[in-house]
Amino acid sequence: MKSLLLQFFLFITFSSAFPTEQKMDTEENMQLAQVYLNQFYSLEIEGSHLAQSKNKSLLVGKIREMQAFFGLTVTGQLDSNTLEIMKTPRCGVPDVGQYGYTLPGWRKYNLTYRIVNYTPDMARVDVDKAIQNGLEVWSGVTPLTFTKISKGIADIMIAFRTRGFNLFLVAAHEFGHALGLSHSNDQTALMFPNYVSLDPNKYPLSQDDINGIQSIYGSLPTASAKPKESTILHACDPDLTFDAITTFRREVMFFKGRHVWRIYYDITDVEFELISSFWPSLPADIQAAYENPKDKMLVFKDDNFWMIRGYAVLPDFPKPIRTLGFPRSVKKIDAAVCDHSTRKTYFFVGIWCWRYDEVTQTMDKGYPRRVVKYFPGVGLRVDAAFQHKGFFYFFRGSKQFEYDLKAKNITRIMKINTWFRCKEPLNVSSDFSISEEVHSGGVETFYHKNLNLLIFNIVHVLKKIYSYQ
Repeated sequence: MKSLLLQFFLFITFSSAFPTEQKMDTEENMQLAQVYLNQFYSLEIEGSHLAQSKNKSLLVGKIREMQAFFGLTVTGQLDSNTLEIMKTPRCGVPDVGQYGYTLPGWRKYNLTYRIVNYTPDMARVDVDKAIQNGLEVWSGVTPLTFTKISKGIADIMIAFRTRGFNLFLVAAHEFGHALGLSHSNDQTALMFPNYVSLDPNKYPLSQDDINGIQSIYGSLPTASAKPKESTILHACDPDLTFDAITTFRREVMFFKGRHVWRIYYDITDVEFELISSFWPSLPADIQAAYENPKDKMLVFKDDNFWMIRGYAVLPDFPKPIRTLGFPRSVKKIDAAVCDHSTRKTYFFVGIWCWRYDEVTQTMDKGYPRRVVKYFPGVGLRVDAAFQHKGFFYFFRGSKQFEYDLKAKNITRIMKINTWFRCKEPLNVSSDFSISEEVHSGGVETFYHKNLNLLIFNIVHVLKKIYSYQ
């Protein structure tokens, strides 16, 4: 089956010339607002009559939402300040709502880019320089590097349509989206949706921009601490290892560094997210995790643990692991897994295994025991573990061991990433073409053999929302 390729269209939208008179026809104002709010705030009008009470209520609500985002006085009315914002050149990515789309961040630091075609309105050398400067805005405050290629599939593909706003500012802003940032309501930020507040002669990043991008990729390393590409790996990399694995409700979570892969039992898709996007207070580099019989997840790092219910970390956490019954000599947990049929949780600490009773909330007597004797065939140590359909799955290095709890033996030894349905390595040697047809609506999908990449287009569109004579 062919892989899905996403073509991400970003529209830099300009309103047409508007009359200078203070008064404009109310119906025209409402039409302008409807187009703007539909594109950027997911306004869904039923039918074509704005005067209907339900539609009018929806429109007022979206106007208030837009006013709050831009720091305007929230009235729900189309006053002059609100209309002025709506007429301002801006990015075509929605600010909020169900159509908003940003990446969770790249899984590597060294990215490639390719300029597929050049705009006839600028010299090639000027386009190259503007694109390079737009990328250096972000590489200057993170470990990211960008390398230009002239053939094949790059991580970031750049195409031009028509003439638009200042290319450097537009490119830097849209690259922010491609790197995982959404819009900011800080008017001094590069990621503020409207372009007119930016000065191309000044350093474009605000502290808000820097904080946002560094929350994904970290800060710029020193010369003695250059980032290692191997620290962020693709899920199908044969050398991949995991920090911790656990079930949580109807999904399996694989933790690695600052990220988590989420696999649903009944769905083939794999989601890759930042841990902080779900639980901002949790640390990176989680060392162990498990789901207890009370529908709570426990997460461990060093000698502390956090308890989570849904998307909320419970108050009064973290707590020391000694509150679970560990002696002070235990400084960290390597892995944990709960047998829900017996309500017993196994903790792996080096070559030792502890057993915890979830009912009495005490450690069982006679423990710790050696892992190699209690779980024969698994080996001396365990990196991660979870339970699924009556089996324990133990992970060590790049291998996983399926363990039958009743027979007390290993039934299968598999690669660590079999849960991700990995196929053959991607073939990215072939070229591709981009359709000349531009669509609104944010994300267009089409198919291309052996690809599962993002194509990022800076599409400069001088778009007339409505023509006023």
